[in-house]
Formats: sequence, structure tokens, C-alpha cells
Amino acid sequence: MKKGILLHEPTDDVGVAAMDLMAGEEIEAVTLEGVPVATIKLIEDVPLGHKVAMRDMPENHHVQEYGRAIGYASQPIQCGEHVHVHNIKSLRWAASKAKVLEE
Repeated sequence: MKKGILLHEPTDDVGVAAMDLMAGEEIEAVTLEGVPVATIKLIEDVPLGHKVAMRDMPENHHVQEYGRAIGYASQPIQCGEHVHVHNIKSLRWAASKAKVLEE
């Protein structure tokens, strides 16, 4: 089995592509220590360094990475889908916009 997805925490909703991944491939996700967590089938190409969904997530789901929420799903996301600005809204940018408006 090809290992190609890294998880910061085993319970994260998204992993990071350790190489360019192609739709249709079955890829093993491992922790940073190399411990296997899951195998998923990709439904979209995922470029190196981008996020891939480890499970189905409904719209408005708080997406977990690093063991904490990093954003929310702006639309339903399927397991094996490329996760990027088209389907997730970052909590980091929402917080920085609020600070600018307060000044």
C-alpha cells in the first residue's frame, strides 16, 4: 500500500499529501511517526502539500487539523476529496479580519 498522506493527529479530519496524489488511488494515511491510521480512495487529484479529506464532512463542520479546528466546511466534503479554499473557510483569516475592523 502506498503511504502518501501525513496526519498531525490520528483524529484529524484532513491529512497532508506527501506527494502528488491521483484520483482513484488508494493511499495509506500515517502519523508523523509512521503509524498507519487509515486507507482512503481519492476521488480527486490532490497536489503535494495540499489537504485531503479523511472522512465525509457536512457543510459548516469545524474541520480539525493539528488536533484543533482550522476552519469550517463551506460545502459538504467527501472522504478522499481535495480540501482547499473552494470548500473550507479558514478560522485564522476570519479572526484577522475581525481585528482589522476593530482598529
